[in-house]
Amino acid sequence: MTAPGSNRIQFMGCAIDSMTREETLAQVLDWCREEAPALRTLITLNAALLMMMKSNPELARACNAGDIIVADGMPIVWSTKLLGTPLADRVAGVDLMQKLLESGGEQGISVYFLGAKQEVIDTLLDLCRERWPGLKIAGARNGYFGEDEHAEVIADIAASKPDILFIGMPTPFKELWGEQHRDELGAKVIFGVGGSFDVIAGYVQRAPLWMQNIGMEWFWRLMMEPRKMWKRYLVTNTQFLATLAGELVRRRLLGR
Repeated sequence: MTAPGSNRIQFMGCAIDSMTREETLAQVLDWCREEAPALRTLITLNAALLMMMKSNPELARACNAGDIIVADGMPIVWSTKLLGTPLADRVAGVDLMQKLLESGGEQGISVYFLGAKQEVIDTLLDLCRERWPGLKIAGARNGYFGEDEHAEVIADIAASKPDILFIGMPTPFKELWGEQHRDELGAKVIFGVGGSFDVIAGYVQRAPLWMQNIGMEWFWRLMMEPRKMWKRYLVTNTQFLATLAGELVRRRLLGR
């Protein structure tokens, strides 16, 4: 198994681990079996997040501090090939979360769900109890809380001592909040999963597999939620392509 950090590349100012989904899953499960919480964070990187990092130094620091940083997006995987530093695989956050829930059910891992609407959380909890009865649900909290409630939320998570804290909230909140409070949360692994709660609970339909495989999952999400996603995808994808083109030109001029 490839250990995190042992096969790490630098891509557009961010470190990325060249790991398969199976290797990432195995590493997180190993961390969950450790006795004392080591307070590790798992970052899944896509083009939108990468572009946000360029204009937000605090976000860049939070992401680069991840103990595992994997590519959640085919554009990044393809781009690393173009630049001569190919990654082993794409590791989609929603797929990894589902595999962790499945394995957690088999191994008795405890989890805490933070984020999404209350109805989504309720549905997700019912689904987990039905599909993976061996999974230990340490706690859950919807994502609608203000800054004045942060201490209360942190205390609740810390008291539950989950093996994995899933943060189902948007970027950049999930990355910044998880890194800022990692020493207080008492979780062995902190994993920001964005909208994965909605997908696994059945509130949002995921793109067909063929669209995922050709790197067009972003277009599917844009069609599903145009008002919410247009800026993220159309603007940041354009920025990503321009940045990639600049890097390719720079490397050609330097003869790399």
